[in-house]
Amino acid sequence: MKTALITGGSSGIGFEIAKCLADKGYNLVLTARNPKKLDQAVAVLGNQSNVRVDSFVADLHDPKAPQSIYDFCSKNNLLINLLVNNAGYAIPSPFEETAMDEEENFIRVLGISVIALSKLFVKDMLASDGGKIMIISSVAAFAPPSSIQTLYGPIKTFVNRFSEGLNLNYNHRGITSTAVCPGYTVTNFHAASGVQDEMDRVPYFMKKEASRIAKEAVKATLKGKKVCVPTKTFKLIVFLLKVLPHSLFPFFSKRLAPGRYDK
Repeated sequence: MKTALITGGSSGIGFEIAKCLADKGYNLVLTARNPKKLDQAVAVLGNQSNVRVDSFVADLHDPKAPQSIYDFCSKNNLLINLLVNNAGYAIPSPFEETAMDEEENFIRVLGISVIALSKLFVKDMLASDGGKIMIISSVAAFAPPSSIQTLYGPIKTFVNRFSEGLNLNYNHRGITSTAVCPGYTVTNFHAASGVQDEMDRVPYFMKKEASRIAKEAVKATLKGKKVCVPTKTFKLIVFLLKVLPHSLFPFFSKRLAPGRYDK
């Protein structure tokens, strides 16, 4: 039986991905920084599925966390066949008001930890003749720079390119990496990141359920697709982002993406 490791697996898209993979017979290893939420997620998954569910409390702000996660899996003989780099958040405060250590922590969680975990687990995947990596990115990776969450889009652009690099180096050895780029998704992400007001102003048709995003993400990853943009709505938006002049986006965003280009 195969095993999947999911960072940020206690809620939101990560939890929904865990449910999808459990339905497909994957054993699970969930990591998150909140022990209570992690225990609750494990309990729900344990009651709803017949797979093994392990958990490990880890805060990816800590530079040692990726190695600790890997060591936990090794000590418990958990061979990871599918790595889901899902953990993330956003910084709502203006760039000039954010302390540098906060920016570094942000880059560590959304960027450096993705590199570190992939580097650690790809070696085991090579030894076992294959594996899959999923990186939860964002439609923001394709959009022009935003006046809020200054680093969010650039980091998501970076992880998309990093995923491309993984494919270039390891596809021929049985390892695929899928960059999943959802748009606005109904989770606790926006409230936890302090940008719920912007989310509340987004039109209803732009808001997608986490369960739908997870199903499309899992399907694409298991097929070995390089990029997955869930839902037809955001496939169209990404297409337009690629072909339309960026100077037009502030005009459209006032209704579709409130706050992104207001300043």
